[in-house]
Amino acid sequence: MTAQPQSKHPKRYYVDLREPYRPRELRHIFVLESPPCSGKYFYDENGGTGEPLFLAMMKMMGRAPNDKREGLLWFKDCGYLLMDATYQPVNKGVSDGRRSQMILDDFNALVEDLLVVNPGQTAPLILVKANICRLLAPRLVQAGFNVLNNGAVVPFPASGQQNAFHRELAKFHTCNPCTK
Repeated sequence: MTAQPQSKHPKRYYVDLREPYRPRELRHIFVLESPPCSGKYFYDENGGTGEPLFLAMMKMMGRAPNDKREGLLWFKDCGYLLMDATYQPVNKGVSDGRRSQMILDDFNALVEDLLVVNPGQTAPLILVKANICRLLAPRLVQAGFNVLNNGAVVPFPASGQQNAFHRELAKFHTCNPCTK
């Protein structure tokens, strides 16, 4: 039996890191799996610009920031927001079945969070990582969200999947380099 991962931080910690970078006008919401076990959270401005997800998002925007805070401000200015399906790190030490169950167990909380940041459900969602696409796309569409993936799987941009990440994102013509 695989032990359930324990988050180093409660959900509020991650939301508080994200909040200063929440755009006033949302262009896209990226929904990913969870904060990583490594602690390299996307919205932690003390992290490095070489973190795989951060680097991929900056490349998507056509930007090369001097530090993470600068990049996060650009991400915000472009109208992008990143959210996690669950705030329990599930990327290591969890079986696929358990990981899926944890994500599904937190689905209602995800919907509540999405409605807080996107009350009119006007900003489209882009789901990232195969399991998130598979598990959440039909449920989010049924809940009234506009999921741009339309069956496409956007892989997480690490472990050799960086080019596939950018290739899949390029299919969403509204997700071009930021001009702000």
